[in-house]
Amino acid sequence: MSADQPLLEVENLTTTFSTDNGTLTAVDGIDFSVDTGETVCIVGESGSGKTVATESITRIINTPPGEIEGTVRYKGRDLLSLPESELRQIRGNDIAHIFQNPQEAMNHCYTVGWQIVEALQIHQDVSDDEARARAVDLMDRVGIANASSRFDDYPHEFSGGQKQRVMIAMALVGDPDLLIADEPTTALDVTVQAQILKLLDDLQEEFEMGILFVTHDLGVVAEIADRIVVMYAGKVMERGGVLDIFDHPGHPYTQQLLECLPEFGGTGGGISGTLPDPYDPPEGCRFAPRCEYAEEACRTGEQPEEVEVAPGQRVSCVHYGPGGNPSIVRNDEFGPIDGDGTAPTDGESEVGPADD
Repeated sequence: MSADQPLLEVENLTTTFSTDNGTLTAVDGIDFSVDTGETVCIVGESGSGKTVATESITRIINTPPGEIEGTVRYKGRDLLSLPESELRQIRGNDIAHIFQNPQEAMNHCYTVGWQIVEALQIHQDVSDDEARARAVDLMDRVGIANASSRFDDYPHEFSGGQKQRVMIAMALVGDPDLLIADEPTTALDVTVQAQILKLLDDLQEEFEMGILFVTHDLGVVAEIADRIVVMYAGKVMERGGVLDIFDHPGHPYTQQLLECLPEFGGTGGGISGTLPDPYDPPEGCRFAPRCEYAEEACRTGEQPEEVEVAPGQRVSCVHYGPGGNPSIVRNDEFGPIDGDGTAPTDGESEVGPADD
């Protein structure tokens, strides 16, 4: 992998499912990347395609009924074209998953220690004693008190936060370079959530991991993200550095998400309407049926091309495109957009460079 190459680079990722009702498009031609040591958050409402996108990376989607297309390059290797035997060596070793609900992800018929040892011995040629010692060490590192004595306990003997710590320990067995965390704090109370986020931050620094973090909680995003990818109905609406997105949200959907958060100046209300039918998505911008700024141009053709509204920040909205009027959605906050769909480079834009 060259020095300027992303750790993970996803291009035109599309995941569909064949069902009795027709073809369901869960992820529709999205792009994103993750660099070594950075945290990229994919955000959006439930049903936006976030989880399917991340599970498509390592092909843990059942195929059939699923079908995955596009390019997923990890350290330059296209994971979608690898034989299953080669991908299995990367999955769990180099790329690890933390799943949404540890209660469901763990097997309650086996002790937590046995489950960590099993994961270790799948990926490494170690003896039972060596695996046990390594498992206890991992449990200790993720903050399980009295790890040695808890090794033979069953999942039901752990709290929700402790279960999630065990899941993180299982994810670390191969010293991964990329950690994919799918809503790892959703079912936890605020105090435990903060502890898990701090743990992930410490482990990221220790292991120099890239983290792809899936969440619908923008409060969490504000704490941990370097960059944000906003998804809606299988499409990317906006992307950029965390400060740019929070200070100058460009897409009406991003603005509406932030409006849901009183702590960021929002009203705390929800977004009116519902997600479109994944079997028959609308033409034009996927968010147009719920958007107060939608015009006829928003409802025809394909999803608008992403336009750079500030260095490192891109928005998929016709109002920023050629002939559009950004002031309709953001009071011309970003300044003029050049005819080629890029932000001005003469320093006149009010939005500063993204963190990435």
